[in-house]
Amino acid sequence: MKKVSAMLDLPDDDILYAALLARDPAWEGRALVGVTTTGIFCRLTCPARKPLARNCRWFASADAARAAGFRPCRRCHPLGATADGDPLVRDLLARLDERPDHRWSESDLLALGHDPSTVRRAFQRHFGQSFLDMARAARLRGAVASLTKGSPMIEAQLDAGFDSASGFRGAFARLFGHPPHRMRQGSDLRADWIDTPLGGMIAIADDQALHLLEFIDRKALPDGLRRLSAHVGGRVGLGRTPVHDLTETRLAAYFAGNAPLLQVPVRLHGTPFQHQVWQALQTIPAGQTRSYAQLAHAIGRPAATRAVARANATNRIALVVPCHRVIGADGTLTGYAGGLWRKERLIAIERGYA
Repeated sequence: MKKVSAMLDLPDDDILYAALLARDPAWEGRALVGVTTTGIFCRLTCPARKPLARNCRWFASADAARAAGFRPCRRCHPLGATADGDPLVRDLLARLDERPDHRWSESDLLALGHDPSTVRRAFQRHFGQSFLDMARAARLRGAVASLTKGSPMIEAQLDAGFDSASGFRGAFARLFGHPPHRMRQGSDLRADWIDTPLGGMIAIADDQALHLLEFIDRKALPDGLRRLSAHVGGRVGLGRTPVHDLTETRLAAYFAGNAPLLQVPVRLHGTPFQHQVWQALQTIPAGQTRSYAQLAHAIGRPAATRAVARANATNRIALVVPCHRVIGADGTLTGYAGGLWRKERLIAIERGYA
């Protein structure tokens, strides 16, 4: 198969200029515009007044724009992920980092001068979930940590800021697919939390291999956990293994720009066809991308593009099995279960490995 470059070549200027005028989000993470009259470079979605076509220069990366002498825009913040350009989102994420155990409510948002509906729309746009959902996940993280250390159920409940046991069990079950008491029983597989620069992840492993690695805000996570539990006969509990430590170490090196290959042993649970697709994903080098059609050709099933896309979407070992490296045939970023903002950031990180 023909080798694909780290990022596809930019299209004609007319296509990019039309995307700029439309503020087309499909080009987030794919192209930037430099304005020769101001010396500033922006996202194509920047809310600023649009320049004339003759005053535009196009870049595939922020590094290329800066190398050409352009400065980053202070309105759309093109050096960070898409969400970094939204001051409301930046402010609330910083507050959540400062007070992860606080029981955030709409009253808190109003007290900060924010309209809850505006906040909800902004977070749904960037992350596919509300700010209050993210806050509940942060509190649940504390509960997982307490249960993993062997704390009594009521202590874990209170540490997580839940007044009622039913509220705690409900939140826990939405994340894990079953109530917390079932995670305390003897088991072969252990679930624990791993923090990353792109958010918390749930890792499930035994002493030999990683079975699941997912961002905690992925909507399909509870279903994925239930399916994994069914595959292994319900032998999933809370705890940590040496594979968790290895995964955490390798992820830290990856995000620091020191390890393009996440060398972690994995155990794949799926059909033979899904195994083919997932194994093919692991052959895509960091800094390169493939389309679904190219992936189908790579496994010798050129007519199975849709089936390849479905298998890609059901991958339960994020990053290690790099489904984020699959993009649309036209070079735009397509759906990613972990959120398009994460896909954008991951591809940007991997440019440094190209």
